[in-house]
Amino acid sequence: MFFLMAVLVLIMNIVNYREVISDADSVLDVLSQPNLPFLSERDFPDKPEEISGFIPPGMSIEVPYESRFFAVRISDDGKIMQSDLSRIVSVDSESAKEYIKTALESSQKRGFICSFRYSKTVDQDGTRIIFLDCGRKLDSFISFLWTTFIVGLAGCFVVFIVFIFAAGKIVSPIAESYEKQKRFISDAGHEIKTPLTIINANIDLLESDGEKEELTDIRTQAKRLTELTNNLVMLSKMEEAEHTLQKIEFPLSDLVIEAVGSFRAPAASRGLDFNVNIAPGLTMNGSPDTIRQLISVLLDNAVKYSPDGGKIMVDLSAYRKTLLLSVGNTATERISNEDLNHIFDRFFRTDRSRNSETGGHGIGLSIAKAIAEVHGGSISAATKTGYDFCVTVNLPM
Repeated sequence: MFFLMAVLVLIMNIVNYREVISDADSVLDVLSQPNLPFLSERDFPDKPEEISGFIPPGMSIEVPYESRFFAVRISDDGKIMQSDLSRIVSVDSESAKEYIKTALESSQKRGFICSFRYSKTVDQDGTRIIFLDCGRKLDSFISFLWTTFIVGLAGCFVVFIVFIFAAGKIVSPIAESYEKQKRFISDAGHEIKTPLTIINANIDLLESDGEKEELTDIRTQAKRLTELTNNLVMLSKMEEAEHTLQKIEFPLSDLVIEAVGSFRAPAASRGLDFNVNIAPGLTMNGSPDTIRQLISVLLDNAVKYSPDGGKIMVDLSAYRKTLLLSVGNTATERISNEDLNHIFDRFFRTDRSRNSETGGHGIGLSIAKAIAEVHGGSISAATKTGYDFCVTVNLPM
């Protein structure tokens, strides 16, 4: 609101200032016409109709008579050949000389000297300079500037006060709904764990009489549901852990090396080429367990969604006080920019058919984002060709 009000005030005052300059230049255009010399009382036309042909449309014929100005003619060697101070009383001959000197030194044909707008015209008789007093209009402009500035600040203050009293009522239902959603996920996750434990125990009991294909399918689906439940509970905890997360100083480089080592075997079984570039000795202040899970999510994603014989890139480096962790892989399916906009949304998967062959639930990157943010960092995804995918995590040291 403050930025919007500042832009509006700025625009209004720029327009107002340009109007002041435009009006002054229009008057100078009239006074500077060679066929209408206002250089002495006797030269100044007594009858308005004598100058009506020199007044542009939209300008009152009284303007030349109402204007306060003085004019001089300067020879090529810089001497004052003619001057007229009769139409202004606030400028004496000494002050006029200072104005003339400043105007001659300027390379511009028109400009401001204090509150006077001047215009220089050159002809065969020398240089003619007319100084138009714009003091009243400039005072009005400054008064308008202060008025809009004060009104703008007052408007922002009033809106701020209104928001203070209204924000609670506006945001409260949204915040309450969000808290209920998080509490539901956490409570439901814990409630689902108990029947899953019983199901797995009964499967073990039934398998003691001999392994059956149906029991294997039940165990597989129960395992998937258990993983999903644990991930939902983990995500809920991460969103609530901003002020409760226990942080310690730990070696991040060693943690990444350890995590990469645990994924080398499944990667090798599919012929994946691991390209690892980890800067040694990097440490950070955070939760080792949650950072380990973040790295595992990224590596698991890279291994899971790389085609056989594909490539995986893991890079860890430091820039100033920021740690940069990048995990990239070749992709089996084309990734569009639209996919990148939703890649960290819960349950989002790039395969629209939601094929379960890879075993994913579309929640791993949401957990990675929550872990990065709870550590005061950020996470982003990018693709160069559409058939490559890279996730970059920025973490404070």
